[in-house]
Amino acid sequence: MFTTTRNDGYTISTDPDRLDLDLVHTWLCTEAYWALGRDRETVALAFAGSIGFGVYHPQDGRQVAVARVITDRATFAYLCDVYVDRAERGRGLGTWLAGAVRDQLAELGVRRIVLATNDAHGVYEKIGFSPVQADRWMEFDRRDPVVNPVTSKDPPADRAPTVQA
Repeated sequence: MFTTTRNDGYTISTDPDRLDLDLVHTWLCTEAYWALGRDRETVALAFAGSIGFGVYHPQDGRQVAVARVITDRATFAYLCDVYVDRAERGRGLGTWLAGAVRDQLAELGVRRIVLATNDAHGVYEKIGFSPVQADRWMEFDRRDPVVNPVTSKDPPADRAPTVQA
């Protein structure tokens, strides 16, 4: 397990027993554009198969941020579900968390970390992330068409709008 504490007392830990998955589920399914409507079981399964990083408040130890990493722990990682509680934003916790994830994965030998973001490019650029070469990447996406919460584009008329996990 990994643990680090900032000068102001905030702590990051990968201890899965410290993660408040009910709180994480609430954040993701109600406030995170990429996970709106994600059910609690899916959140639990996703974190069970990943490395979860929690950030904890210095005074009361409550969880104030989260990140999830899907990785083979040797060569490759996908950083996702990064979320900072609205009341804690503006303290640099997101950048600190992403940097701690990057550094911990480097300790494991992971040399490539990817992520996807619609609105936080600056956070990740501060710690060394850069745009990918799009012509190298491909995907196979079996999700149903959804209303995109960022662009509000509707799915085809013959499909009911849904939110996909």
